[in-house]
Amino acid sequence: MAYRQAVAHAHGAHTHEHHAAVTVENRRRARIALCLIAAFMAVELAAGVIAHSLALISDAAHMVTDALALGGALLALRISQRPASGAQTFGMRRVEILSAQTNGITLLLLAAAIVYGAIGRLVHPQAVHGSLVLVVALLGALTNVAAVRALSAGREGSLAIEGSFRHVMTDMYAFIATAVSAVVILTTGFERADPIASLFVAALMFSAGLGLVRETWRIFLESAPQGLDVDAVGRAMAATGGVAEVHDLHVWEISRGFPALSAHVRADADADCHAVARELEAVLHEQFEISHTTLQVDHAGEDLVQLQLAPQGWLAGGRPPA
Repeated sequence: MAYRQAVAHAHGAHTHEHHAAVTVENRRRARIALCLIAAFMAVELAAGVIAHSLALISDAAHMVTDALALGGALLALRISQRPASGAQTFGMRRVEILSAQTNGITLLLLAAAIVYGAIGRLVHPQAVHGSLVLVVALLGALTNVAAVRALSAGREGSLAIEGSFRHVMTDMYAFIATAVSAVVILTTGFERADPIASLFVAALMFSAGLGLVRETWRIFLESAPQGLDVDAVGRAMAATGGVAEVHDLHVWEISRGFPALSAHVRADADADCHAVARELEAVLHEQFEISHTTLQVDHAGEDLVQLQLAPQGWLAGGRPPA
């Protein structure tokens, strides 16, 4: 019986260099956002205590998580740049996913805490210094707008940056809600506007956190990248010249922006296996932006040799079993 196996592993130096350049730029953006958030965080917390505003205190607590999220993203981006070695055959790219999942869970827990505090304030409202709350909220919104702009360009290529972006974006909307509540308090004296704004903030946090947890779980469960039609990938591969059959097709995501694919391909009897593999790599890269591929290509009709694992003594140099 003939045995033939051709493996294509197309993940060249260009891909690694591009990822490294994107990571460096994302770290720069995250540092800018972290400086902006940290500079305003202490001011807001002090103002919230003085003004007796749960909305401002909630925003300040959220800014603490923003700072932690950005710090975690910076650490994750640094670790993710480590090259593949030893048992870490894909490197440390999924540290970014761990960072994003931590951000999502943090948002969910913080949302629950804010809801608890807001319900207490709705039952027993407290006097709020609306003018101080309004000034701080407007300044906070401007600060977060700057942080959002710093992070927005890097979110597509990094789930760690995406997690931080959602933290900061939620905080920006929270400041807007807090400013609106301050205007309501100043014009109508309705003190419950403050905890109502806090509930709105909690709803935004819950939505952002749930989205992050869902997306990170997709990657940990090795689902196909979101928006990628696996059936379309299989059809495109099967329609490639020289391909007779495609099976055992697997598509998953190592981290955001790093899809991977493996498949067993049967080539026509008169086709060049290596040429078929190269053509498939080009199709996958150009049509689906998949550059990390592992393809086993055999001629149609050939039987593969079935290899069985020998006993340990045989592998170690001992005699084969009788």
